[in-house]
Amino acid sequence: MAFKPAKWPRKLRSTEWFGGTSRDHIYHRSWMKNQGLPDDLFDGRPVIGICNTWSQLTPCNAHLRDLAERVKHGIYEAGGFPVEFPVFSTGESTLRPTAMMFRNLASMDVEEAIRGTPVDGVVLLVGCDKTTPSLLMGAASVDIPAIVVTGGPMLNGWFQGERVGSGTHLWKFSEAVKAGEMTQEEFLEAEAAMSRSPGSCNTMGTASTMASMAEALGMALSGNAAIPAVDSRRRVIAHLSGRRIVQMVKDDLKPSDILTREAFENAIRTNGAIGGSTNAVIHLLAIAGRVGIDLSLDDWDKAGRDIPTIVNLMPSGKYLMEEFFYAGGLPVVIKRLGEAGMLNKDAITVSGETMWDQVKDVKNWNEDVILPAEKALTSQGGIAVLKGNLAPNGAVLKPSAASPHLMQHKGRAVVFEDIDDYKAKINDDALDIDETCVMVLKNCGPKGYPGMSEVGNMGLPPKVLKKGITDMVRISDARMSGTAYGTVVLHTSPEAAAGGPLAVVKDGDMIELDVANRTIHLDISEQELSARLAAWKPSHHVPDSGYARLFHDHVQGADTGADFDFLKGCRGSAVPKDSH
Repeated sequence: MAFKPAKWPRKLRSTEWFGGTSRDHIYHRSWMKNQGLPDDLFDGRPVIGICNTWSQLTPCNAHLRDLAERVKHGIYEAGGFPVEFPVFSTGESTLRPTAMMFRNLASMDVEEAIRGTPVDGVVLLVGCDKTTPSLLMGAASVDIPAIVVTGGPMLNGWFQGERVGSGTHLWKFSEAVKAGEMTQEEFLEAEAAMSRSPGSCNTMGTASTMASMAEALGMALSGNAAIPAVDSRRRVIAHLSGRRIVQMVKDDLKPSDILTREAFENAIRTNGAIGGSTNAVIHLLAIAGRVGIDLSLDDWDKAGRDIPTIVNLMPSGKYLMEEFFYAGGLPVVIKRLGEAGMLNKDAITVSGETMWDQVKDVKNWNEDVILPAEKALTSQGGIAVLKGNLAPNGAVLKPSAASPHLMQHKGRAVVFEDIDDYKAKINDDALDIDETCVMVLKNCGPKGYPGMSEVGNMGLPPKVLKKGITDMVRISDARMSGTAYGTVVLHTSPEAAAGGPLAVVKDGDMIELDVANRTIHLDISEQELSARLAAWKPSHHVPDSGYARLFHDHVQGADTGADFDFLKGCRGSAVPKDSH
């Protein structure tokens, strides 16, 4: 799709603050000059914000201060004026009750920080799971030129000669300890091998998935997603992104020009090809809502259903992001999609080029990491969207991380009313459960947890693990870490706390899963289901005040992206009134 650059030079947004001789203009400039800034920086050149999620409490992003400096170099080189500012950083590994609860808050922070300040374009410095979608959501709502720079993944972990994938091996080793296959001392020793360099998850977890989604959407320079955090080329792409955003401002190339339906279809297909996280579903739905694109769970199933998973990375495969980069990274995957007729080739990107022009000449340097289609991990990757009387609005499952023998299964429900109930029961050998059962977890959705935590991949009971069983069907209204694996049905909607059918499942009910036919069914009559729902009363805690109450009252269901009901498709003025 053709993009026509705007005329240059022209009056920019920042001149409303800096471009005149009135009292207000002098007020704005004079305060900025206390930082030692010369007069000519206020001459009408593009002012570029560097929106930085650096935080020592967000380990994935703790190295972004250095990248911000590299971005500044590029901005100055291209004739721009860089200004760095902090925004709320949602650290997945440290923030309670869950970083997802604060994704929307962070997006509001980003939106208002951009809208209320004199910037003509923004560089979005991101890394950890929720920082990428929250900054994209906020920037999309303001719709001034924006480009994503991610912090990059960690180097491979190694323990006892084995690759250690962040998150993936945490779940694996934890289950091994419960099964008596690994000692607690070995588990503690392995801890040092899990995170041995700066960066985000080295698996195809949510951080790497969302970095890939930003690139597949066209919002990051080609090749950005996979460069390791400590590789010098990560600094180079930050530098080049700083140069590029200045030209984007001159051209007036905005998120609304890039984030089209065709771009979202490219991202959905890319997610299937890389074996990406189920969390991408909820984030892309939310981003699409901010730009007024009517994207739904059905679109995820239609666009991504027949996409083979060709990236051999944990948790679906055996390699890690470091090898993915050396093999050619995401551009190779996107080229494969284009060659297979599964890419909207003319989608415009932040580079100003089409998606296809960026990738058509790239090469695959390791076909054991980026597989040929005939050797795909699964021929139907992507995200399976399930519906039925247990999930009228939909639920999701990641086929590439599931066990083939469980993709069609009928079993007796073992119910946990919330995460505390699960923790109280799961290690009890008296629990009436075996590997044929279906584990059901309630009240862990957006309202119920609150925030929809990553607890959907419930660990199996020790008495089942000791039999050598490593997977069971699990169903919840929660999310799952992108680093996790298993036959796990997630995002069941409506959630239990909102009175969805999940809320009335009882121990002993039979549940049928049929992934091929995209169904999830509770084997009770319509009359019985209606009677149970009529008698249901909420049991989750409703916050009394503060952001938690605002979140509870306004968060939407997982099936629409769990954004706030008052934020979808809304844009205010790009230039607020001056108060002076």
